[in-house]
Amino acid sequence: MIDIDFVRKNPGVLDIALVNRNKEPVEKELISKDTKYKVVLTKHQKLLERRNSITVEFDKCKRNSQDTSSLTSEMEVIRSNLNNIEKELDSAKNALQNILHNIPNIPSNKCPIGEDETYNQEIRRVGTPKTFDFEPLEHYKLAENLKLMDFKSSAKMAGARFVLLYSKLAKLERALAQFMLDTHTNEHGYTEVYVPLLLNSASMFGVGQLPKFEEDLFKTTVGSYLIPTAEAPLTNIHRDSILSEKELPLRYTAYTPCFRSEAGSAGKDTKGMLRQHQFGKVELVSITTPDQAIFEHERMTESAENILKKLGLPFRTVILSTGDMGFSSEKTYDIEVWLPGQNVYREISSCSRCSTFQARRVNSKFKNIITKKNEYVHTLNGSGVAVGRCLIAVLENYQQKDGSIKIPEILHKYTNFAELSKKNTEMV
Repeated sequence: MIDIDFVRKNPGVLDIALVNRNKEPVEKELISKDTKYKVVLTKHQKLLERRNSITVEFDKCKRNSQDTSSLTSEMEVIRSNLNNIEKELDSAKNALQNILHNIPNIPSNKCPIGEDETYNQEIRRVGTPKTFDFEPLEHYKLAENLKLMDFKSSAKMAGARFVLLYSKLAKLERALAQFMLDTHTNEHGYTEVYVPLLLNSASMFGVGQLPKFEEDLFKTTVGSYLIPTAEAPLTNIHRDSILSEKELPLRYTAYTPCFRSEAGSAGKDTKGMLRQHQFGKVELVSITTPDQAIFEHERMTESAENILKKLGLPFRTVILSTGDMGFSSEKTYDIEVWLPGQNVYREISSCSRCSTFQARRVNSKFKNIITKKNEYVHTLNGSGVAVGRCLIAVLENYQQKDGSIKIPEILHKYTNFAELSKKNTEMV
């Protein structure tokens, strides 16, 4: 959530940011609603103060056997006015929040300005895509030929955009997740956390999923939501907390299934595992001071990139344009892995710096050592990486002419096998 005091002190900045994000300017309306809310709030506070003073005066008159009729009459008027002003206050507060809660974060001035992904800016490219002496297949064709990936059966039991993985392919998916967790905890300094897969609406609001993106979530009959990513529970760990500056930065990682309704994605990536309602992901979340955030963003992105380097997967990293970045982010790096079956780079990780945007919504602060004042923390999140898409990348980049798939050597200790082939993948 943006800081409305920042908007007041920096006129025009919010509207410029919104235009760059392809959104309508709202600064004038926001200030108007905020001003009205503060006027009504002041009236409410004055009425409360007068009610309290009348109570004191009333007790004093009673002790001195003085007439209290005028105070009683005034109290009745105040009670009536309070009832009316509280309704007005609720209305003014709701009108303000309806605007404030739907305003995205203000992008960093380091982000390229543009309306969509075509304005994203490549900053590095690592690895060279392999040249095949045959026509490389897409992941689902490779896996279906090996009888290890099944969309028909999953559709019968769950509908479209689900998949069944069998035998060694299921083990490979699990191995990738374990490899990522081990790397992030042992080499990158993240603490692994087991998290809830269901969260309440306050927690979803805290990370910016609500109210704007409710249609993308799966809501239960009891009002809770299936997590779209472990970012949601990890960022909420320090909700309503005041941390010591010495504790920061805090770094967390978790592997979870993620659930997204993919509203509005009809017809996109309908083949294979690229866009599923349920998928596995290793998530990274950092809680920092403002001074640590920029360095931590680079560090987190490098941690995610390191996974792909260890697996020998070619990738590129881009800075997202203002029109392509997420709601809560002030700056985002996307890491895109090379998929030879599609002959294209596809997103496998998104690492975002969110400044105080989420911290204001979850009320997460730290005590500044120098000023002794409580300040909002900065939050960052990133995929470390999407396990399903990493599985796709391994299948496509390590495919062989005979339809088998070599397993990256670093995964052998997790899989106990070195390839997927028709000879060794009979379902068990």
